[in-house]
Amino acid sequence: MAELTTSREIRGVMIPVTGGRVLLPNATVAEVITYATPEKIANAPPWLLGRLSWRGWRLPLFSFAMLSGGARQESYTNAKVAVLKALGGNAKMPFLAMLAQGFPRLTTITPDLLIPTGDESAHPPGVHAQVLVRDDQAVIPNLGQIEQLVSQALAA
Repeated sequence: MAELTTSREIRGVMIPVTGGRVLLPNATVAEVITYATPEKIANAPPWLLGRLSWRGWRLPLFSFAMLSGGARQESYTNAKVAVLKALGGNAKMPFLAMLAQGFPRLTTITPDLLIPTGDESAHPPGVHAQVLVRDDQAVIPNLGQIEQLVSQALAA
């Protein structure tokens, strides 16, 4: 009898952000759109850049680099926006928008290609893990925590 081998592959997206890359499952990214100047949000933290209109929604736009402490400010030249599916089940916020510095790149991820790096005990806000994929360093974001931080900032 032939031995069955199960490959645990997922399609991932490497999203360039200021100072690095964010790695997400492809299923998390709803769309990548051109950056447009967002509507400002009063009293928002600097990493919450404003709100963008997308398909009838007003999405909160955040800077992952600023939230996680990787950058003090952002560049908007050639910027894109990755529209992410929210995971928290909040009917008022089914999507989030993350500032990207260029076009995301599709990649196939397998367990042997994903190597944890850095200190696994403490991470900056919004960071789940720091990893190496082939020769690319990337950050896996903690989307649940990011959603909570955005919700708290919008409520303040």
